[in-house]
Amino acid sequence: MRIERRAALLATAVIALMTACGGQAHPAEQKPQQVVAWRSVGSWSGRGHRQTESFTSETGALRVHWKATGAGVFRVSAHSAISGRLLEQVVDHRGPGSGVGYVNQDPHVFYLNIESDADWSISAEEGVTGRLP
Repeated sequence: MRIERRAALLATAVIALMTACGGQAHPAEQKPQQVVAWRSVGSWSGRGHRQTESFTSETGALRVHWKATGAGVFRVSAHSAISGRLLEQVVDHRGPGSGVGYVNQDPHVFYLNIESDADWSISAEEGVTGRLP
């Protein structure tokens, strides 16, 4: 009986030691984690058509939260503030709704063009990447 008890205790200790050693990586072996943070570049609201003021995005990555009321068309497009050319259609929606649209361009000076037959609101954020240790 005494030998069986010692063997059980030894087996429990070995299992606990193996779990402790193999369960987590050592801090020196952990890789930094890539993260995206969103920085506000502006928010606008209104009724009908509007062009925002220009803003600079150093990454070219934008996230646009939008909300529209009414039965009409709601469109948001990103344009170059230098040349005025269309860079990307962000939202093309009909009727009331809300959502998120994304822009993925090179770093740029942008403006947003809003076409709407109803009340609307939008907010734009720039994606900035970094690493967490």
